[in-house]
Amino acid sequence: MIRYVAFLRGFNASGQVSMEELNEQFGLCGFHNVKTYIQTDNVVFETEDTDEAAIARKIEKQLKDKLGFEVKVIIRMLHEIKNVLKNNPYINMNKQERNLYVTFLSEVPSPLVRGALEVYSNDAEDARLFKREVYIHSNNYGKTCFPNSLIEKKFGVTATTRNWSLLNRILEL
Repeated sequence: MIRYVAFLRGFNASGQVSMEELNEQFGLCGFHNVKTYIQTDNVVFETEDTDEAAIARKIEKQLKDKLGFEVKVIIRMLHEIKNVLKNNPYINMNKQERNLYVTFLSEVPSPLVRGALEVYSNDAEDARLFKREVYIHSNNYGKTCFPNSLIEKKFGVTATTRNWSLLNRILEL
């Protein structure tokens, strides 16, 4: 079995679905050892499936068909989250963890657009693309110049962002 994390983009921000119901829907997809972390749109689970895109489509279909929610899902193997934390480009720059975020991308952006975020960096914010993740340092993410909508537009992919603390807690699940 492979352990995965499903990042649901904006799925349950209003708390309309209980975590028990979400766990049940993942179980109906055939996944095992399903765990959610509070109301955070993140689900850890196990499956023998290895096709991340197919897993995401299965979850998206299940949530649409059974709960009526159109949700974009980004999948990562749990060990990839460990690598994301380890590869943090800001770790040796004395940046405070409370100002660190990771935007997960549904796929690797085209080489033609990889530098698209550089123009938005400034003294208070910076973003760095590394494979399928964008690492963001922001002194005020609530007013960031790197929102998901910009990243999706510039890279042409689905994106969802998590803060550094939450990613560490997901690993504890």
